[in-house]
Amino acid sequence: MKFIVLGTAHPYRGGLAAYIERLTRQLLDEGHEAQIFTFTLQYPRVFFPGKTQFTDAPPPGNMKITRILSSVNPFSWIKTGLTIRKLKPDVLLVKYWHPFMSPCFGTVARVARWGKERRTKVICIFDNVIPHERSFIDRLLTSYFIRSIDGAIVMSGSVGEDLRKFSVSMPVKFNPHPLYDNYGRPLSREEALALLKLEPDYRYLLFFGFIRAYKGLDLLLEAFADKRLRERKLKLLVAGEFYEDATPYKKIIDKHNIGEDVILYDRFIREDEVAPLFSAADLVVQPYRNATQSGVTQIAYHFEKPMLVTSVGGLAEILPHGKCGYVVDPDPSTIADAIEDFFAGGRSEEFIGGIREEKAKFTWNRLTGSILEVYQTI
Repeated sequence: MKFIVLGTAHPYRGGLAAYIERLTRQLLDEGHEAQIFTFTLQYPRVFFPGKTQFTDAPPPGNMKITRILSSVNPFSWIKTGLTIRKLKPDVLLVKYWHPFMSPCFGTVARVARWGKERRTKVICIFDNVIPHERSFIDRLLTSYFIRSIDGAIVMSGSVGEDLRKFSVSMPVKFNPHPLYDNYGRPLSREEALALLKLEPDYRYLLFFGFIRAYKGLDLLLEAFADKRLRERKLKLLVAGEFYEDATPYKKIIDKHNIGEDVILYDRFIREDEVAPLFSAADLVVQPYRNATQSGVTQIAYHFEKPMLVTSVGGLAEILPHGKCGYVVDPDPSTIADAIEDFFAGGRSEEFIGGIREEKAKFTWNRLTGSILEVYQTI
């Protein structure tokens, strides 16, 4: 089959690009014809909270990536749609994460599938239907996009429920986020600590990913100040760029005098830094206030690291409580209780065994199988 995948890819950085490139690699490995159409302009600079949208890493090998789409230029939307229509793919596969992209993606999809033949089917993989940080126009924009597609993949039950508020008849398949297995092999603890220049007689918590209010880093910092944890040889690694003012977080650190035990990597984390950080961690903590699913969980599964997540969105669907880690309320005291239980109870090996069993569910060929199943249903 012939696929065009529409969304973020090299030279753009981050989890969306990693997902699309890994999925396209899977399609190619399975013998399909596949290429990526990505942005000439993804976000106007004023709308992007980070330092840069671009990576300095080389492009993925043996993969065609065409930069063609501007998120704010309607002429490029039409051009992209016409180009796709001319290529006549069986599937236009769109990765959707925010209503800001609805006008351009929705227009591209309409133009690409217009005509009597309607050869091209548009299937969307939804990160979110309703964004974490909402505005009054989100529903209108989202509706415009959803009316342009033929079928969908959702990665959590909560996203599926949101989607059904817009369409009850569209073919929809639930498929959890596959493992991010593209960051290299797990390292030994000793090797990882040496690369990061960390002390081997401490244990380490890891908070990973860009930092915004909904991710709950403040909850974790308050939990980390718990007296029981302060009495342990324990450090917190915070690895990710602040996408908002860092001052409130630093005030919590100063208030509790925990600065010596909080190590901030306040920047975008390069791909070659991911393996050392996860390999050094004893427990990966995601104290989110709200979420649908998270790529961080799937990185932790790949590196076989016990996790603590909060009982929001689809996180609890992915992490069985007591088998691979903890599912707790987004509250500092319950987060602290779980961290203390992990170290006091020596739960690491028990959870790693559960992770090895559970991670077999999260394969990329399962995702491509779900895409083909939706295609056959349309």
